[in-house]
Amino acid sequence: MTHIPEYIDGLPNICGQEDAIAAPAPSAQAILHDGAIDFDRINSAYAIALHMHQPLIPAGGPDLQTAPIISNLKAMMDGPDNYNATVFHSCYKRMGDFIPELVRDGKHPRVMLDYSGCLLDGLRRMGLDDVFDNLKTITCDSAYSGCVEWLGTAWGHPVAPSTPVQDYRLHVLAWRHHFAAIFGLEALSRVTGFSPCEMALPNHPDVAYAFVKTLKDCGYRWVMVQEHTVERLEDGGPIRRPHCPHRLVARNSNGDTAGIIAAIKTQGSDTKLIGQMQPYYEAMNLNRIDLAGKSVPSLVTQIADGENGGVMMNEFPGKYKDATCQSSGTQTPPVNVGEYLDYLDSLGVSEQDLPAVQPVMQHRIWQRMPDPAGPEALAQTIAQLQKEDDRFHVEGGSWTSNISWVRGYENMLGPMERASAMFSEKVLRQNVPASDPRYRRALYHLLLTQTSCYRYWGEGTWADYGRELCRRTMEILE
Repeated sequence: MTHIPEYIDGLPNICGQEDAIAAPAPSAQAILHDGAIDFDRINSAYAIALHMHQPLIPAGGPDLQTAPIISNLKAMMDGPDNYNATVFHSCYKRMGDFIPELVRDGKHPRVMLDYSGCLLDGLRRMGLDDVFDNLKTITCDSAYSGCVEWLGTAWGHPVAPSTPVQDYRLHVLAWRHHFAAIFGLEALSRVTGFSPCEMALPNHPDVAYAFVKTLKDCGYRWVMVQEHTVERLEDGGPIRRPHCPHRLVARNSNGDTAGIIAAIKTQGSDTKLIGQMQPYYEAMNLNRIDLAGKSVPSLVTQIADGENGGVMMNEFPGKYKDATCQSSGTQTPPVNVGEYLDYLDSLGVSEQDLPAVQPVMQHRIWQRMPDPAGPEALAQTIAQLQKEDDRFHVEGGSWTSNISWVRGYENMLGPMERASAMFSEKVLRQNVPASDPRYRRALYHLLLTQTSCYRYWGEGTWADYGRELCRRTMEILE
């Protein structure tokens, strides 16, 4: 298969090879299996995902306007107390040690991995090649690759509800470029699941439709969603069966629809849940369920930051190994979502057979606007619902509960939106080729401006970083 370089002109390879990283044919999308799980005989299963991220910040020198862009991890390591940075470094590579160790012991480990493009770029620039060596072992060596399922994500760690839809697509494509450059196109062909940053799911109908359409166009088969960010399609109520896959349906104001399989991440304190391997213990109390007339094992799905907090830093390694040893070969084994979905395929259970859900709040919209009347009518409907109920919102949900990714962040969103508009005007509308070095440089900086960290804090140093990246982006475009 074609090899694509990891860096071009000093920047990570995030664009220009769109044909090479295009969605593979369906026959090439099968997840690797090691034959360890007999899905017909087990009662339940559990799937865990580790989310890893460090932002890139303009902090490599004393002057904000001229400081080189470095990883936040490097800023931590260069600081007076770098203990956490050393632990973070270990967390980013340790699954490359755990998986081979457990396989050598005759166990059947499973893990799903989600690394932001910002993190990967920062680690490489720091010279932490040991992280990549470990990850390549469990990604590319067939002895272990059946144990690991990578999840696609958005390169710069943006939140989908408040990122311009054309930019979000560029983030998704950039991550696919970067991943393929590091791990190879064959490994990319096995990336069929998607992890939205902060588990933030857009619920504005037009944005949600664009989100799902982007994932499908890029070859993704399924997406992980938080339980409380979706509602039943038929009546807007909470989902009844969180331990089976659903079908996420997105409909826009023009009546177009797009659907994708949704793995339901159940609610809870994320780092503690995986840090102490509680999904395993939850799954132990579940039995097989009926799905489209077929008996299938229940599935508990969870995701957590893979490095943040004392529980993940210190308790997770022992708990992960213990749970894997205890559960391998039992009625409640660890699995990855992709192989679970492949099992449903083998039974003849299709995406259309799954219970249908949509982003929260949409049922109320479609009650008022049953026919596709266009964006203007949708805006009027939303405004009326907000006037009647101040709890009604179309800003999406996330694993940070009811946080709004829009309200309160005007200081950052203004510059971000201006940078996005200028990129659209100067680059996209001018049809600058994605292989053009000017395109790549502008895109790299634009994607950095949309990192969630800058808006999450809203003010102070992090907002200053974000505004500075917006300034640099616009300077490049001008």
